[in-house]
Amino acid sequence: MMTLFDDEQILKAYAKDIDDNATHREAKKTAEKLIRKGKMSLDEIADCVPALTFDELKKLESEVMQLA
Repeated sequence: MMTLFDDEQILKAYAKDIDDNATHREAKKTAEKLIRKGKMSLDEIADCVPALTFDELKKLESEVMQLA
């Protein structure tokens, strides 16, 4: 019984991790699009995409600008 409970908890944690990663990827894509458009500041993007930290946005902006 204890093994079943542990396996169940592990599966729930794994499913949550998958959801969190998908959410983070989508947030990153959205932020990248907003950065490319160049019409919003990072502060404004941070308000619109709260799943990313400001440091992540700065890094993403740097990466986008290097590719441009």
